[in-house]
Amino acid sequence: MEAHVEAIVKSLVAVAWADGQMSGKEQQVLEALIAAFELGSEDASTVRAYATEARTLADVPLSELSSDDRRLLLQQAVIVTYADGEQCDEERALLADLAKTLHIPEGEAEEILSAGKRRAERLLSLL
Repeated sequence: MEAHVEAIVKSLVAVAWADGQMSGKEQQVLEALIAAFELGSEDASTVRAYATEARTLADVPLSELSSDDRRLLLQQAVIVTYADGEQCDEERALLADLAKTLHIPEGEAEEILSAGKRRAERLLSLL
């Protein structure tokens, strides 16, 4: 697995754990990420094993991400926070911390978070 893909997927696992649990819906999102990134069986097994324990952003090699990767990660993180149907305070706080950690300027981060929320709400309506 390429380093930037690993960093993105592991970061999204940390986002899924923001509320202290990995729900069934969040596990489904993880499986969708594995498919979307076209991870092979060995890499998929590694990600699944990684996701069995609570993770934080401190566990993730964010330095592996390009500017575009960081923005993609923030967008996808918003969707993960809505996987169980709602976004809790801990998840909102984690997204704010993630934006700062990724060095995304505040105004741009607000736009990404807002667009991600709209996208997540559209996706929820499809379930």
